[in-house]
Amino acid sequence: MKKVGAIILAAGMSKRMGKPKLLLSLGGKPLFRYSVNTATAAGLKPIVLVGGKHIEELRKHTSDLREIEIIENRDYESGMASSLKAGIQALKGRTDAVFVFLADQPFVPPIVITKLLESYDQYRKEGVRIFRPKYNNVLGHPVLFDAELFDEFEQIQGDEGGKSIVQKHYSSLMAVPFENSEWGFDIDTTEDLLKLKRIAPKYIKQK
Repeated sequence: MKKVGAIILAAGMSKRMGKPKLLLSLGGKPLFRYSVNTATAAGLKPIVLVGGKHIEELRKHTSDLREIEIIENRDYESGMASSLKAGIQALKGRTDAVFVFLADQPFVPPIVITKLLESYDQYRKEGVRIFRPKYNNVLGHPVLFDAELFDEFEQIQGDEGGKSIVQKHYSSLMAVPFENSEWGFDIDTTEDLLKLKRIAPKYIKQK
């Protein structure tokens, strides 16, 4: 069995919302904890949580989880790429592949991780190196990258994340379909926040 880790990107500045969305309370927990909990429940190891301005808050809200490695990205203002590079650097030589999670997607269920891992085990030998969920025909996160691609993350810049790597290796990508579009829901705007509050009771026990 291949060793698969996780990077959870939690250094975003929430510029479009004007406040730290990752710390918003949802069902009695900060928003980012849902991605963390999904990764831990799936047995992914190691798990790296990359934070920026609010690093101390991330530490406080994960103090009960010894398996989480928290990395401070002091260059967080330059965009998502710097956090992704920091996470990849921390996992190089330690995993065969890594999931890249966004910390503002609270509704991704464990079955998504399970199905992507099953696909990885089955199709890696056929040359597939990127596995991505497709929620009701829309590509989403978390994205599974094989370690063969880790060196390419050195070249990414700004807010692109892993987009250029996905585009370059599109012929080596497998999209795994799921019918529920809400599983891939993320929060970028105030309107998204209103939708979050509306649909959250379907997925999260409110406290």
